[in-house]
Amino acid sequence: MGKITYQKSKQPHPREMRLIFRNIDREGWDPSLKTFLADGGYKELKKALKMTPGEVTDEVKKSGLRGRGGAGFPTGVKWGFIPPNNQKPVYLICNCDESEPGTFKDRYIVHQDPHQLIEGMVISCYAVGAKVAYIYIREEFPQAAEIVEQAIEEARKGGFLGKNIQGSKFDCEFYVHRGAGAYICGEETGLIESLEGKRPYPRIKPPYFPAAMGLYMAPTIVNNVETLCHVKHIIGMSGEDYAKIGTPRNTGTRILCVSGDVQKPGYYEIEVGKMTMGELLNDLCGGPKEDRSFKAVIPGGSSAKILRCSDKFNVSCPPDTEKREINFEEIPLDFDTMAACGSMAGSGGVIVIDDSRKMSWVLNNINEFYAHESCGQCTPCREGSTWMKKITDRLVAGKATPSDIETLESVAYQIDGRTICAFGEACAWPVEAIVDKFRDELMAETSEENEALPHNSEEEAQRRYLSSV
Repeated sequence: MGKITYQKSKQPHPREMRLIFRNIDREGWDPSLKTFLADGGYKELKKALKMTPGEVTDEVKKSGLRGRGGAGFPTGVKWGFIPPNNQKPVYLICNCDESEPGTFKDRYIVHQDPHQLIEGMVISCYAVGAKVAYIYIREEFPQAAEIVEQAIEEARKGGFLGKNIQGSKFDCEFYVHRGAGAYICGEETGLIESLEGKRPYPRIKPPYFPAAMGLYMAPTIVNNVETLCHVKHIIGMSGEDYAKIGTPRNTGTRILCVSGDVQKPGYYEIEVGKMTMGELLNDLCGGPKEDRSFKAVIPGGSSAKILRCSDKFNVSCPPDTEKREINFEEIPLDFDTMAACGSMAGSGGVIVIDDSRKMSWVLNNINEFYAHESCGQCTPCREGSTWMKKITDRLVAGKATPSDIETLESVAYQIDGRTICAFGEACAWPVEAIVDKFRDELMAETSEENEALPHNSEEEAQRRYLSSV
């Protein structure tokens, strides 16, 4: 860490590699332009403006940077989807609608190091040819919005935004747009609809891929806060050197947000793929709480499929290509291995569940969130998310029947893959995985005697109707 010192009790773990979070909780640090410039800020922007836009994009492609917002799609490839013969304005949108349960990294960046984000965004705008950019920030971040707006004004006065940035003849302007506190606005096309002043109903892809038909039907690049910050560091160290951090196909660092049943919950920035799940939970997070043991982990935010801590997986772990059996604690924390294990790295929200938790309670908590947050555009999601919540309501109240578990699983599979956006999968996957992995535990909380309850008789009639159509 060099000469950097951190606030007492907030020092990084020795196994962390702080890149994006280098200045978070740093002693003597504040979000002002003066402090940022004194630390070498905007040096990478000046370097990028001496390159061609194509050269900047090439560096990002060489880096292997994958999006940190959830999907893990290669950032440079995404930028390349802008039509080459485009005559319309190009827009860049920073997705700061951090709303995935279990994820809390982007808010630290905008609160404590907003100029890092602005510098990364200006470089990205230059690369894709965008002269206007929007920071779409979650309504629940009111102080963050004020900090970012102040940082934008400072950057404009300092010549890092606006007309003829640093004498380069490149013009770029930023605007902050505050969302309405809806989870669906984190989906890029729902975000675009919201930004246009409409109800945030996600668009059908194809044809509405944002890089071709985005904001105001013009080419638009939507990137996450953490992703855009990485662009600054890629230009500073070169794409090839950045690619040496982490592992092949899983380069750089990423921030993991650990919550739940561990001794030391919090944020940790690590090299992608250079640490296992066991090392994260036991070394960095201090292991389980006293007299408890780990039961399961949701590795990528609430929409990721749950993994049992007793499971074994037959996968190939980079850099090896041969498959081998590994246990839960041996899973490398990278995008590809996590997918091979049946879940996803997602937004980096690691939710830890110990043996004190009932899985019916965990599932009901998740279902309640998704039933509330469904935008209602697609019938399977609108109706199914509410059905699943009602069933798990009965389950935690001790009023469920064995057939309810079958219905719960059936409804989830009828949502999965049948909606316009990925919200359908987001609400279905937790149900599918928890029912699959903890079926016996859920069934143990049901009773045949509950069939006589009035609400169950009504739903049995619904089940019979559905099976007949």
